[in-house]
Amino acid sequence: MIGKAEVDLVYWDPPFAAGGTRGARAGKGERLNGEAAYHDAWGGIDAWLEMMRPRAELVGQMLSPQGSIWLHLDHRAVHEAKWLFDELFGRKAFKGEIIWVPGNGARNTKGPSVTHQTILVYAPRGQMIWNVDHPALREPFAETSQRMHFRKVDEAGRRYRERVIGGKAYRYYADIGRRLGSVWTDCPAMNANTPLTRETTGYPTQKPESLLERIIHASSLPDSWVLDPMSGSGTTLAVAKRLERRWLGVDRSPVALRIASERLGVSLAKPARRSKS
Repeated sequence: MIGKAEVDLVYWDPPFAAGGTRGARAGKGERLNGEAAYHDAWGGIDAWLEMMRPRAELVGQMLSPQGSIWLHLDHRAVHEAKWLFDELFGRKAFKGEIIWVPGNGARNTKGPSVTHQTILVYAPRGQMIWNVDHPALREPFAETSQRMHFRKVDEAGRRYRERVIGGKAYRYYADIGRRLGSVWTDCPAMNANTPLTRETTGYPTQKPESLLERIIHASSLPDSWVLDPMSGSGTTLAVAKRLERRWLGVDRSPVALRIASERLGVSLAKPARRSKS
């Protein structure tokens, strides 16, 4: 059972304040009629912030001393959300942001097309798990860089460059790659929303497993609790389970709960009954 302050990683993908209602598809086919997957109409950004505030306060209370919140939004609410989180947790709790490029084409003909989403990263307790040298946080050097700088080859055939620091020589191998920056273009959304792919559940705005793999590898440990307070199709939970983390998901949508439970192969937790007074 999870304690009050034991969560090392929160991935939070709330409604984007985009307006309207989102429906699910029947697996990989046509859209379902009937109950919506979720509603995203708030009557303005102020109402959206009122929805987010108490939830953010509660999530903050669940964090471990090294816990972090990864808040996934786009241009429609990310600026107001940062203002809210700065107010709740302090500006020093803000650790940075990830620009995720889903790979969607530019469609706006009357102004700049927004083809990225933003993930705000907060560590309300001051510290956060950051597995800086994990392979998930590295990317290959550009070919030109490899040709220019990694000219030496060791006995195993590995290319490397050598630097002398403080009189001591250090080797840097090309195949290890470089540390990944804050713009992520290699986790395409089509893996999660194209009917031909294994991941697709039919749930709207489903995120690709590769994105969650990187986040979970970056900011959790094998025994960590991972929380998704608006878990939708269950991508966070499915990846956390596969990576042998402990996980907890919350959602109020019957459609989301059904899809996630089927995906995870688990039974739904039944709501507690109120005692009669």
